[in-house]
Amino acid sequence: MRLCIYPGTFDPFTNGHFDVLERAAKLFDHVTVAVALDSTKKSLFSPERRVVLIRENINALPNVDVVSFDGLLVNFVRRQEAHTIIRGLRALSDFEFEFNMALMNRHLEPQVETIFVMPNESFSYTSSTLVKQIAKLGGDVSKFVPKNVATSLRETFATAHWVLLHAELSRPRPVQ
Repeated sequence: MRLCIYPGTFDPFTNGHFDVLERAAKLFDHVTVAVALDSTKKSLFSPERRVVLIRENINALPNVDVVSFDGLLVNFVRRQEAHTIIRGLRALSDFEFEFNMALMNRHLEPQVETIFVMPNESFSYTSSTLVKQIAKLGGDVSKFVPKNVATSLRETFATAHWVLLHAELSRPRPVQ
C-alpha cells in the first residue's frame, strides 16, 4: 500500500491545504494528514481543534485520516511505515525553505522521499498567516477556508475582541 504523510501546522486549514490534500489522495492509497504540535509557533487553535476542523472536511476522501504528532517528522513517518512526505508549494518563495527541509529529512531518513505538489493557482497567494490577519481584522475569509474554519475564526476573534474591550472598559481610570 502506498502511504504518504501530509504534515503541517494547518493553523488554520485553508482551501489551498485541501486542494493539495485532494491531489495527494488521488496519487496515494492512503494519506495521513499530520497536524504538527509546533512549540516554536504561537498557534491560534489547539492541535485537537485543528484535527477536528480538518476531519470535518474530509468525508469525501475515504483514504484520508487526520492525526496530530510531536517531534521529528521523519520519526513520525517511520512509525507510520510511510515512505513519502507531501508538501505544498504555492510560490517560488516557498521552494527554498521546503527544499532545505526535504534535504534535511532525507539526511535524517534516506528512505523517505518528499514530493512537492502545487495547488490550483487560485490558492497560490493564500497562507494561514494571511487568513488569520484578515480574520483578526474582521475581514471575510470565506473564499480562503472551508466553511467550518471560517466560522471558527469568526467566533475566536469575536471572543478575543470582546475580552480586550471588556478589559479596557474595566481598567481603572486615573482621577483628574
